[in-house]
Amino acid sequence: MEERRFFPKCLIAATEKMSSNGHCFRRKPRQPVAANLDIDSLLDENLEQWPHLNELVQCYKTDWIKDENKYGHYESVGSISFQNQIFEGPDTDIETEMHLANARQDKIEDITDDDVPSTSGRQLTEHYGESPLPAYEPVFDWENERSIIFGQRIPESNMPQSSSGLKISVKVLSLSFQAGLVEPFYGTISLYNKERREKLSEDFIFRVLPSEMQDASSSSESRGLFYLDAPSSSICLLIQLEKCATEEGGVTPSVYSRKEPVHLTEREKQKLQVWSRMMPYREAFSWAIIPLFDSNIGSTSNGSASPSSPLAHSLSGVNLQEGGVSEPIAKVTSDGQLGYSSGNSVVVEVSNLNKVKESYTEDSLQDPKRKVHKPVKGVLRLEIEKLQAANTEYDNASESGSIANEVDHGGQLTDSTVNEWRNIHSNRHKEQTLNGSNSTGHADLTANDVQAFDFRTTIRNEPFLQLFHCLYVYPLTVSLSRKRNLFIRIELRKDDADARKQSLEAMYAREPGSTLQKWAHTQVAPGSRVACYHDEIKVSLPSMWTPQHHLLFTFFHIDLQTKLEAPKPVIIGYAALPLSTHAQLRSEISLPIMKELVPHYLQDTGKERLDYLEDGKNVFRLRLRLCSSLYPISERIRDFFLEYDRHTLRTSPPWGSELLEAINSLKNVDSTALLQFLHPILNMLLHLIGNGGETLQVAAFRAMVNILTRVQQESVDEAERNVYLVNYVDYAFDDFGGRQTPVYPGLSTVWGSLARSKAKGYRVGPVYDDVLSMAWFFLELIVKSMALEQTRLLYNNLSLGEDIPPMQLKEGVFRCIMQLYDCLLTEVHERCKRGLSLAKRLNSSLAFFCYDLLSTIEPRQVFELVSLYLDKFSGVCQSVLHECKLTFLQIICDHDLFVEMPGRDPSDRNYLSSVLIQELFLTWDHDDLSQRAKAARILVVLLCKHDCDSRYQKPEDKLYIAQLYFPLVGQILDEMPVFYNLNAVEKREVLIVVLQILRNLDDASLVKAWQQNIARTRLFFKLLEECLTLFEHRKSVDSLLIGGSSRSPVAEAPMSPKYSDRLSPAINQYLSEASRQEIRPQGASENGYLWQRVNSQLSSPSQPFSLREALAQAQSSRIGASTQALRESLHPVLRQKLELWEENLSAAISLQILEITEKFSKAAASHSIATDYGKLDCMTSIFTSIFSRSQPLAFWKSLFPVFNNVFQLHGATLMARENDRFLKQIAFHLLRLAVFRNENIRKRAVIGLQILVRSSFSHFTQTARLRAMLTITLSELMSDVQVTQMKSDGTLEESGEARRLRKSLEEMADESKSGKSLTECGLPETSLVDIPEKSTESKWSWSEVKFLSNSLLLALDASLEHALLGSLMNTDRYAAAESFYKLAMAFAPVPDLHIMWLLHLCDAHQEMQSWAEAAQCAVAVAGVVMQALVSRNDGVWSNNHVTALRKICPMVSTEITSETSAAEVEGYGASKLTVDSAVKYLQLANKLFSQAELYHFCGSILELVIPVYKSRRSYGQLAKCHSMLTNIYESILEQESSPIPFTDATYYRVGFYGDKFGKLDKKEYVYREPRDVRLGDIMEKLSHIYELRMDGNHTLHIIPDSRQVKAEELQPGVCYLQITAVDPVMEDEDLGSRRERIFSLSTGSVRARVFDRFLFDTPFTKNGKTQGGLEDQWKRRTVVQTQGSFPALVNRLLVTKSESLEFSPVENAIGMIETRTAALRNELEEPRSSDGDQLPRLQSLQRILQGSVAVQVNSGVLSVCTAFLSGEPATRLRSQELQQLIAALLEFMAVCKRAIRVHFRLIGDEDQDFHTQLVNGFQSLTAELSHYIPAILSEL
Repeated sequence: MEERRFFPKCLIAATEKMSSNGHCFRRKPRQPVAANLDIDSLLDENLEQWPHLNELVQCYKTDWIKDENKYGHYESVGSISFQNQIFEGPDTDIETEMHLANARQDKIEDITDDDVPSTSGRQLTEHYGESPLPAYEPVFDWENERSIIFGQRIPESNMPQSSSGLKISVKVLSLSFQAGLVEPFYGTISLYNKERREKLSEDFIFRVLPSEMQDASSSSESRGLFYLDAPSSSICLLIQLEKCATEEGGVTPSVYSRKEPVHLTEREKQKLQVWSRMMPYREAFSWAIIPLFDSNIGSTSNGSASPSSPLAHSLSGVNLQEGGVSEPIAKVTSDGQLGYSSGNSVVVEVSNLNKVKESYTEDSLQDPKRKVHKPVKGVLRLEIEKLQAANTEYDNASESGSIANEVDHGGQLTDSTVNEWRNIHSNRHKEQTLNGSNSTGHADLTANDVQAFDFRTTIRNEPFLQLFHCLYVYPLTVSLSRKRNLFIRIELRKDDADARKQSLEAMYAREPGSTLQKWAHTQVAPGSRVACYHDEIKVSLPSMWTPQHHLLFTFFHIDLQTKLEAPKPVIIGYAALPLSTHAQLRSEISLPIMKELVPHYLQDTGKERLDYLEDGKNVFRLRLRLCSSLYPISERIRDFFLEYDRHTLRTSPPWGSELLEAINSLKNVDSTALLQFLHPILNMLLHLIGNGGETLQVAAFRAMVNILTRVQQESVDEAERNVYLVNYVDYAFDDFGGRQTPVYPGLSTVWGSLARSKAKGYRVGPVYDDVLSMAWFFLELIVKSMALEQTRLLYNNLSLGEDIPPMQLKEGVFRCIMQLYDCLLTEVHERCKRGLSLAKRLNSSLAFFCYDLLSTIEPRQVFELVSLYLDKFSGVCQSVLHECKLTFLQIICDHDLFVEMPGRDPSDRNYLSSVLIQELFLTWDHDDLSQRAKAARILVVLLCKHDCDSRYQKPEDKLYIAQLYFPLVGQILDEMPVFYNLNAVEKREVLIVVLQILRNLDDASLVKAWQQNIARTRLFFKLLEECLTLFEHRKSVDSLLIGGSSRSPVAEAPMSPKYSDRLSPAINQYLSEASRQEIRPQGASENGYLWQRVNSQLSSPSQPFSLREALAQAQSSRIGASTQALRESLHPVLRQKLELWEENLSAAISLQILEITEKFSKAAASHSIATDYGKLDCMTSIFTSIFSRSQPLAFWKSLFPVFNNVFQLHGATLMARENDRFLKQIAFHLLRLAVFRNENIRKRAVIGLQILVRSSFSHFTQTARLRAMLTITLSELMSDVQVTQMKSDGTLEESGEARRLRKSLEEMADESKSGKSLTECGLPETSLVDIPEKSTESKWSWSEVKFLSNSLLLALDASLEHALLGSLMNTDRYAAAESFYKLAMAFAPVPDLHIMWLLHLCDAHQEMQSWAEAAQCAVAVAGVVMQALVSRNDGVWSNNHVTALRKICPMVSTEITSETSAAEVEGYGASKLTVDSAVKYLQLANKLFSQAELYHFCGSILELVIPVYKSRRSYGQLAKCHSMLTNIYESILEQESSPIPFTDATYYRVGFYGDKFGKLDKKEYVYREPRDVRLGDIMEKLSHIYELRMDGNHTLHIIPDSRQVKAEELQPGVCYLQITAVDPVMEDEDLGSRRERIFSLSTGSVRARVFDRFLFDTPFTKNGKTQGGLEDQWKRRTVVQTQGSFPALVNRLLVTKSESLEFSPVENAIGMIETRTAALRNELEEPRSSDGDQLPRLQSLQRILQGSVAVQVNSGVLSVCTAFLSGEPATRLRSQELQQLIAALLEFMAVCKRAIRVHFRLIGDEDQDFHTQLVNGFQSLTAELSHYIPAILSEL
């Protein structure tokens, strides 16, 4: 750390050195008030006999001494430049867009530096992200933050210089006349106020020589420097030219004003030249007035200024362009016009020179139009330049000589100023002789510059800071009775004793560079009775003058023509003016002229002997102007000085009562005089306080208080600390340069005794309040005095590299100061309660007192004062007092060395920081809300200050600071309710501080925080979770910037505009300021806001900014204007900055927390901390919090390596059952990220999933649980993610999200890509297959992962398909049911989801009245539950029961449920799998099956329910069950005995052909329909469903027959449906038999109606005809196998296999006859239990017989005979076939005969006729057949 130290004079040139102890006194040489005041003579005089003069001279002469660190010395490192953080959503890929945009931009322009993160002086450490603090407080400005503190001392930015305002330099470039320039011209330029007719400055003298007379030395002309307070139209330059007095009869000056252009002839030239060499006296020649500023100065327009005002154009405009542009701006030719301007300077050509004809007086200056004045034909060219005002020069002139633009605020030294002060001795103290006086060269002054003394210095209301002591004499007129050529000689004499005595060398010469002269001359007033003069004669005065000092004027007449030698002047008379009587007068003085001098001509006695001209009239008029900072005009001050001298020299009586009087009468001095001599008076009073007697001390102290109070009140300065007083303390006061004892002991004693008297209750008068209000001044004096003493004492004993050690105050003095401090504290305390503002100011002054003392004396002594303060204001006190306390701490903690302060005991750490933490924490518990906010703010500002402090950038420094503040974190954890009570803004402030501390803390300290107990560790992580919540970056939808802006939700805003919720409150201030400033075009750095280059994507706002501003105002004026509206109103550049900061803040915080979590994970791995090792809930809560918020890309990139490490270390715990909820959330978020469009994020999500799989392998060796978990989360994600999107034609298609998810799930199991993407994401390539600790082999198996991935993909596809159905759900019930079924199957690993979808499916079926399918769903659900129970051995069932259930519903498979028990996940599983739920679903199935009339299933189901009731002894339920069973069996009997065979359903085969069917194309399904659905019904139904799907280009056709469809025969653009009725095939049926299938034959016994094969017969002919006779009719029998069996969970099943057989015509015929035979035989042989059943048997027998025997009904048997046994067909039959046919016919007839006999036995009377018919039919049939088979007769 660098600081400056002050040196005694002897060592002024020694190297400057800095000490760390706070004193960097810097010497600042004073600026002379004018370069041409000769004060050396004064300084050389022996002033010992005049102590007050000595004081005055010392006071003006010593250099300023300024403590550079008084106002804090702070160098901050550059601010971080932020990067755009990319916050991706599932559907954005901003990263790629930005890359592309940048690539495009790079083509246009070279790459900018914006992309390179600047660390500018900050140490780079191994943190994951940037520190969150700079993003939270991005516009941190130490100066600004300090200025907000109540009672903040503001350093006077300017050094106290007497001149302020503008400074103008004037340089004469040339003078040219139309007639030619042959003789020398002389001139003066001064500032002049036209309106007040007053000269504002002394003359600047110049001369112009003709070219032949110039010598080399005078070539460089000097510049005159003039000071101005402020531009005003009445200020002008008065230029007066003079030339050699005109020779009588010679060339007259009129040659210069001739109208016609005539050059001087050679002869005239010669004459002039000769004469000018001879003639030393000059006469007035011409004059001109140039207004410097135009009258319209008020507007700083850069419009056309009036040509006569050179500076209006460039000076009045504030933005004077700097730099050397030298292009001609204008060339106007009017009277005093602007020539051209280059840089700051303006060249003016003055052509309105008015020739002096006769005497011209000030009146004639007013009106140049008076005809008296002839214009001179000539031009004077001047260069006028505006310079930096003097007050900033010293502080800002950097080495290069350029002027720094901002004023140096004492504290922040720019590098250039530091260097410059190092070089102060090399380049500032070159002695430069200007007019014989010393002047300190300025960086922007050249050696030839002449400062014109500014007369207003003497009348301004401000302290004199320089030594000046001279008199200006202006002879005005001499009125004589005859014409003379008159001039005056002026001299200063000490006395009038001897007229011949030499006068003093006191006159300033007119020639530049010469020393003081004994006398000076005026101009000649040629040939006039009233001689007028325009000279200014400057006299250097003696330091003290006696009544004898006087000015002597001698009047001369001169003959202006050449005789033999040069003309000689002749004395006409004299005049004398004593100084003491007249010097102060400002008015005109008239004197008589004496004819000659006699000794003692001044005394009245000598006056009678004098002879006067003009009868002793006062014919000589003159004016004087005294300019002196040594000689006070006020008599009281002179008295005081005089008494002071007498006291000091001990010439007065010892009690000094006159001095007391003089001191007391200072009260009555008028304020200007008081102010002007403020510094010396204060010095003298301090002198008296320091070593006068007690009475004097008190008097001096009281006088001083009085003076200070007056100065404070009477000056225009409104500030708390008056500028003149501040300058006195900061610069001028140097404690008498060590020439006497320091002031502070005396001062504190006097003040202390006064304070104690007050405390004891004595009356101390009103002065005491003034003492308190001026306390700051005395306190600062005391400290400066101490510091100066410390520096002087220690300076000589220090070797060069050491720091100044702090000074230990002597016990007595320290006690005195303690007492004084105590008294003042009591005042603060009491006055505060009465709410007086004085108390708050005093409080701040006391705080600054401690602040200053910390730099000077032993800090532990200061700590005693601080603890005294805290005792007085202890605990939570009244609001006002508490505010004082906060301000006090705020001020003290702002000390430069705050961080380096010791503790109170040597063993302690920093005392101040511990006090601060204690008090701030107390404040957060305080009721007053504003104070809480203030306390939080104090802390943030402090940490920002440390963070940016260039001294503390090393990691070890940062660590030290973090450890200082770390106890705060402990306190928060100990008393969390205090934290929870804060509002969001304050919480953010506290949390940002906590994070900043933790960021820089070492791991060991951090671990300590986690070692105390589990609850505390939990609270620690609660804080981190709060951070994530409070600083989360919320995206807005309509982002203007491509990075997505971040608007918070609209909330009611308070009155102050609130642009951002998440950034520091200071930002709102900054933004409202910034939006008030019109934003300049880019690159302009006015107003100090330098906008960074706007993002290329950001177009400028369409409307003008002023409009936006209006909008902003309108919106903010609505109370409760939302944050969003305010943000909208910001200029885009500002809004972009705001968003950039917010993004970075959020990113930095997440990364910081990630870093802490990783440290925690490592600490937990070594079991060195207190936490719940069973769950590691601290870590899991942070991870879930992190994953569930929107995070920037940078964060995702850093997260996964940490994620991997955490799972490697703690996989077993994290994957354990206790952490199911955590795992489920992590799985959910990983899947969510796997949907992201941004490749970087998606890739990492896949790796996250792989890490989970790896942990699953290493801790469970299988992935069943993880699979269940992922399946669950996938199903949850499906409801969040939009898996479909609308196509243009209104149909749905798979969305990008679904596609990306599918891709991610596939990549998860992709062995080939895995290694590469692991390394890309910063993980070791072998992370997945590495052998985990404590095991011997890697458990990873790609095939298992593949299986896992596939099962997830299955679930994804099912969900997608379900979603794609969308609107078709209601029309296409089949597809709907199927999609539910697929979902149920896909989510089978999770019993809950499996059951859920099965129940959805069940509902869907019930709506369609598909009772059997609905029942199957219920059975499936019961099956899931039963299997889980059986595998848990829980309940009443065994595997046999499950097998029984499987017979009903084959889908109750084993593999699904074997894992369910392993895969129970919290919230899913066991809880719902109970016996009761199984019974519930079994009963539902029972109900549905009975609705479907599938009673045999009901029986099996009830048999599963009964054991439950048995085990529970629920007899009531058992009774119910058995009665239900009874009903069921009765229903079965009924079905069976019904003559019409019972069918539970009809079946149809449907084939789909056509691309519009999508997945169904070229597939065949078997549909199960209710038994009353006929072929026509299903055709209508299906065509209705699929016509809806056809668009204009497709039509739907139904293929009418059941033949095989050939693809090539189909027309494109047509979709075909083929629908065929099919019959179910029994399990034991012989499908190869040629018999016709009669369904009733198979119902002989009760069997489960479970079908998975179906057949249909198609007749065809080989000859190509569609139909032929029996002899040509072939038959094709097709058997189809379905996937699964009916009744199934769905209404249609896919055909998996199809076989066909062909039967020849004769086989058909044999089959037909055999079928009938079998039917009859079946009917005859079927056993009947009792005789009661005869009736149904009779009916069925009658039906069959009628169909077989009655010839008129059925010619079937006959037609067979005619077809095959007659004629030509019979010859084609093979003999075997013939035999078979005949045998079949014979058997048929035999069975018929038997049946007729049985029929006869069964019938009653009413059926006798029918029987007769049957017998007749049979006989005629036999007769017919005998034609073909003769044997039949014998057989029958």
